[in-house]
Amino acid sequence: MAHTPKIAIIGAGSVVWARNVLGDILSWPELKQTHLALMDIDPGRLTISEHMAHRIADTLSAAPKVTTHRSRRPALEDADYVLNAIQVGGFASTKIDFDIPRKYGLLQTIADTNGIGGIFRALRTIPVMVNMAREMEQLCPRAILINLANPMAMLCWAVGRATDIQTVGLCHSVQRTAALLAEFMGIRAEELVYYAAGVNHTTFFLRLEHRGRDVYPRLRKAIARPEVWEREFLTRPGVWERESVRCEVLRRLGYFVTESSHHFAEYVPWFIRRDRPDLVARYGFTIEEYIRRCKELDRRWARLEREMMSDGPVEVQHSDEYCAHIIHAHQTGEPAVVYGNVRNDGLITNLPDGCIVEVPCLVDHNGIQPCHVGELPPQLAGLLRNIVSVQELTVEAFFSRKRDHIYHAALLDSHTAAELAMDDIYAMVDDLFEAHGKSVPRLR
Repeated sequence: MAHTPKIAIIGAGSVVWARNVLGDILSWPELKQTHLALMDIDPGRLTISEHMAHRIADTLSAAPKVTTHRSRRPALEDADYVLNAIQVGGFASTKIDFDIPRKYGLLQTIADTNGIGGIFRALRTIPVMVNMAREMEQLCPRAILINLANPMAMLCWAVGRATDIQTVGLCHSVQRTAALLAEFMGIRAEELVYYAAGVNHTTFFLRLEHRGRDVYPRLRKAIARPEVWEREFLTRPGVWERESVRCEVLRRLGYFVTESSHHFAEYVPWFIRRDRPDLVARYGFTIEEYIRRCKELDRRWARLEREMMSDGPVEVQHSDEYCAHIIHAHQTGEPAVVYGNVRNDGLITNLPDGCIVEVPCLVDHNGIQPCHVGELPPQLAGLLRNIVSVQELTVEAFFSRKRDHIYHAALLDSHTAAELAMDDIYAMVDDLFEAHGKSVPRLR
């Protein structure tokens, strides 16, 4: 290893996520003396993250240098890796993204990646991300930017268009879905061989194998039994989580998709419909599920704060996040394969060049090296091209400062278009701009 790396964590006040990532990083012998530059605009959360970092280090017999920062520039200076986990606008902006569309009859489940919620989250986050990447060009031009914020594809697309910073977006939906499918089929997760590609949150498993045999027939047989994919939440007794949306997609399109049924239900026009209220109960997802999760986290925050600020031992478990694997592989040259969100430079040949795709990537001393996939099955490419068009228009709206492209993006979103007439879509977009005010760019 050439030197001890500096890792800047922007949005370190995302305590649960930071706990997992810090534990992963400091578990590697080669990274135990890493410089961790923690940055957050919330001083209270930053203090908790700092205390937590020291407790994790003590548990793992690590000796990192830990610095804290309320502004980005000192955290970014001479960084080797920048991990981004910001949420611009917080819960107040998220609530707007649900409340105003609901007035027009447009219901959502998560609203952070695609659809009208994803569009406006992108609008308020892209300016911050682009400014940060431009600061990186001045302060740490050779650093790798690892983005973990949503909407993943649009943020990475904008950063890549504005700067030359090496950027990769990381999500945990591929590896977590793979583990879930192994469970469905009664296979040990580490024995399932898979190959997936697509667009973040709508990546499809193109190949599933176990001991050299295709197990898609086994998966189809397994999901024919509802007890396989319907289970009670351990943390919410009496509340059931169903994967019937994704199982239905497998039956109709032939491939299993990443991310949850809650997410996918709002990406397409088939599951949330005012003229079919029975579909929500039939497929078992929750309208405004993300709002419920935010409120639940808020209720748990006081307990979490006490836990993180105590002086007792902290339990450290390896997470399924890819961040530490990328840093370790790049530092040591020991190769790793991760699923990353990267620019489509001929990687998926029937999706537009320049968009952001999620594909397997080799990581070593040379950095992030995406794998060529080729063509996706045509039905999958058709679905994804529509999603990519909405992303493209949203990114273009920011750079061109043309408000018309936000109207266009909303018009092309399949769920929005299935529920609302053109004049309602325009009125809804206008109301969202007014409600968000200065948190989104002024577009002409």
